[in-house]
Amino acid sequence: MTSPKLIRVLLAEDHSIVREGLRALLEVGDRFVIIGEACNGREAVQMTRTLVPDIILMDISMPLLNGLEATRQILLADPSAKVVILSAHSEDEYINRMNQAGVAGFLEKQTSAEILTKALHEVALGRRFFSPSIAKRIQRTTAQLVDRNGLAKSHKLSLTTREAEVLQLVAEGSANKQIANELGISVKTVEKHRNNLMKKLNIHETAGLTRHAIAAGVIECKVELTIT
Repeated sequence: MTSPKLIRVLLAEDHSIVREGLRALLEVGDRFVIIGEACNGREAVQMTRTLVPDIILMDISMPLLNGLEATRQILLADPSAKVVILSAHSEDEYINRMNQAGVAGFLEKQTSAEILTKALHEVALGRRFFSPSIAKRIQRTTAQLVDRNGLAKSHKLSLTTREAEVLQLVAEGSANKQIANELGISVKTVEKHRNNLMKKLNIHETAGLTRHAIAAGVIECKVELTIT
């Protein structure tokens, strides 16, 4: 009897201990093989392009480029790519954005190993899979995304891929020169993107961009405690 084809998975997760746990969990059987591990969204986009995995298992909160934007870039480049979100963040805004982008699945990180492997099997077969609680919320919010005539409501103002990357790096505290080096563009181009961001978002200072990035889920809000 012919052995079933291995499902090739790319892990995109910035915490090494979580990646190690997922690798151990998925490779314990004979159905999955981890072909790559990305520790930020930019790596996930690049590795998807070069490795062409069957499934990308994607976290949302990652440095340099978050999972939301990385997923958008991956699916714009290849609409047939299968991205499954596995995240501690399951707010409606995240779910709606990823569902509209065309992800193949969305699971909370507290999901059991059984549900995770089932989801990946279903996605590998060409189906979509959302954990039960998320599926219910998608059904509930779908009605809120159409008008009285059943037509889709207009989406929020969208940013270009480069603007989204610059926004995240600005919100993470990078200066223009650092952003230019990270993205391989000139400082003048970075300044142009920052100006475009401020015009589009009607925000006029860096602190405002950071607050917007946190509210939009681009970066996490990190609270530092000072012990005296």
